[in-house]
Amino acid sequence: MNETPRYQPMDAMVYPRFSGIRTFMRLPHVTALEGVDFAIAGVPFDTGGTYRVGARFGPEGIRGASVLLRPYHPEHEIGIFDYCSGVDYGDLPVTPGYLPESHRQIEQAAAPLFQSSATPIFLGGDHSVSLPLLRAAAARYGPVALIQFDAHGDVWHGYFGGKDTHGTPFRRAIEEGLLDLSRSTQIGLRGSVYDANDIPLSRELGFQLITAVELHQMGIPAALDLIRRRTGNGPTYLTFDIDFVDPAYAPGTGTPEVGGFSGAHCLQLLRGLVGICFIGYDLVEVMPPYDPAGITSLLAANLVYEFIALEAVQRRNHEAQQHGSSQAP
Repeated sequence: MNETPRYQPMDAMVYPRFSGIRTFMRLPHVTALEGVDFAIAGVPFDTGGTYRVGARFGPEGIRGASVLLRPYHPEHEIGIFDYCSGVDYGDLPVTPGYLPESHRQIEQAAAPLFQSSATPIFLGGDHSVSLPLLRAAAARYGPVALIQFDAHGDVWHGYFGGKDTHGTPFRRAIEEGLLDLSRSTQIGLRGSVYDANDIPLSRELGFQLITAVELHQMGIPAALDLIRRRTGNGPTYLTFDIDFVDPAYAPGTGTPEVGGFSGAHCLQLLRGLVGICFIGYDLVEVMPPYDPAGITSLLAANLVYEFIALEAVQRRNHEAQQHGSSQAP
C-alpha cells in the first residue's frame, strides 16, 4: 500500500544552500496537493501598481532570500515539518499589462488551492492580486475575516477613471461581499493622504482600524488583544503589504511610508496570532529592483516563514486536542 508522500526542504547537510533550483525554503516544486498542508504560490503581477512597479519580481526575490530558513522555530518550540507537509506550487499564470484578464487567471488558478486540504500562501505581486485571491477564498468559505497589515487602507473607489489598482482591492471585496467586516481589522495605516476622510474611511466601511500611531502608542500586546477579539473563530485571510514595515527596514516596495515598524515588531505581531483559523495568506508589494541589498526580500521570506509556523502550531494544537478527546472517559 502506497503512503501519501510528505514534503519538506532539502537537507542542507547534503545539498549546500547555494545549490539547486530556487523554490521557497528549498521545498520541492509539486503541484499535486494530496497530503499537502501548505503550498507556496507566486503571483508575479504588478500591472495594478500606480507609482513604482517591479513587484512581478517579488516571488523570485522572496524565494531567493528564503534559502537560509531552517525547520525548527524556537519561539513556538516546534519542528515545522513534524506537523506540516509543504510544497512550492510554482507561480500562478498572469498576462502582463492586462489587469482584468490576469485577475481572472489568478482567481481560476487559486481555486484548486483553496478547494484542497492545503493552506495556500501567496507571494505577490502588487496588492491588487488580493482581490482575485479573496474571490477564490470566498467561493470555498463564504465571506472571510481579513487581517490586513498595511500602510494604506486600499479601499479607495478608483484611480484615473479605473476601478482596479493596488489601492482598491478591499473596496471591491466589500462591494462583492467577500469580507466579513464584523471580524476584520486593518493595522498600520499612516502617512500623508489626500483629505481628512481617507483614513477614517476604513472605519466607515466597517473595519476595525488600528493606525500606526495608535499601534505605537498602545503597544503590540494591546493591539493583538483587539485583533484576536475582533477576529473570533471563523475563517480568516491574512494579507501583509510589506510597506507596513518602515522603509528603513524594507525599502524595496512601491509606496514607502515613514513611521512604520521594524522586523522585530512584525515577528511579534505574527507570532501573537496563534489560534486564529487562517485559510490563506498573502505577502505583497516586494520589489527587488528597489532593494539592492536584499533586505526587503530577506524580511519578507522570514514573514512567510512565520505564516508557515502558524500553520504548524495550529496542526499541533489540533492533534493535541484530538489526543485529549481520545483519552477522555
